[in-house]
Amino acid sequence: MKAVRIHEFGGPEVLKYEDVPEPHPGQGEIRIRVIAAGVNPMDWKIRKGLVGKMPLPMIMGLDVAGVVDSLGQGEVPFRPGEEVYAKVSIEEGGYAEYTVVNSMQVARKPESIGFIESAAIPTAGLAAWQALFDIAGLEKGQSVLIHGAAGGVGTFAVQFARWKGAFVTATASGTNLEFLKSIGANVVINYTNQRFEDIISNMDVVLDTVGGDTFDRSWRVLKPGGFLVSTVASIPEGAAEKHGVRAQTLVTRADGKELAQIAEVIDEMQVKPVVTTILSLSDAQKAHELSESRHMRGKIVLLVGEGPE
Repeated sequence: MKAVRIHEFGGPEVLKYEDVPEPHPGQGEIRIRVIAAGVNPMDWKIRKGLVGKMPLPMIMGLDVAGVVDSLGQGEVPFRPGEEVYAKVSIEEGGYAEYTVVNSMQVARKPESIGFIESAAIPTAGLAAWQALFDIAGLEKGQSVLIHGAAGGVGTFAVQFARWKGAFVTATASGTNLEFLKSIGANVVINYTNQRFEDIISNMDVVLDTVGGDTFDRSWRVLKPGGFLVSTVASIPEGAAEKHGVRAQTLVTRADGKELAQIAEVIDEMQVKPVVTTILSLSDAQKAHELSESRHMRGKIVLLVGEGPE
């Protein structure tokens, strides 16, 4: 089969589109014929070796949407031909014509959208869901500030928070202000000429996907007992206690049950994945260059195979 692998860590040029052996499902696993694969910032961080030195060569990619192709041994809640999506393990990879994944990490894809949009969901959608609801416990009527709201995680977070009934404030560059209002943000702050801490305060939750100075300035806009969740920054020891709030760094986990919940919300037409760039699997280098620029709105998706007739 065709896949995109790396044989060494480095820049986008280390991504190689090549022939590799097809994988076979083991106990409790399914094999997915991949139709589309999502691209995430974690992909190029792995490629650069920023998250640890892993065994090489390795197939890149964490998000897939496709069709169940075959089953491993044991009971699995899927059958060949079902349309599914999943966050796959680093060891297996998703930039490939086939991948295998533990069935507990898989869900039936949303019925109301296609494979390309479904492939944009798993990592970013789970990150937003787990940060807002599992960690911060965001509830109807609460207030949330979302940094980097036009990015992959941010666009889901804005929509999930709106769906929950929270008051949503978002930060973004000027080119994304109207877009964020269109997907549910109540207030949008242009970070290029406004300082969010001069405009808002007393927030129940802050979701930081930016880090650095943005993260450091976020403590002061939380109400006592509020929650700061970051997808990128480590929490300094004692910082939460100093500010009288709670804080946690998100480590996104694969979860088929939560993907099923997300599919239900999408099929209720409450949330829609934002895909702005579609490339072929062989264009993975270009996809990584775009993602690494950090100026993408929404998600990049690689088209891998053809869908069902």
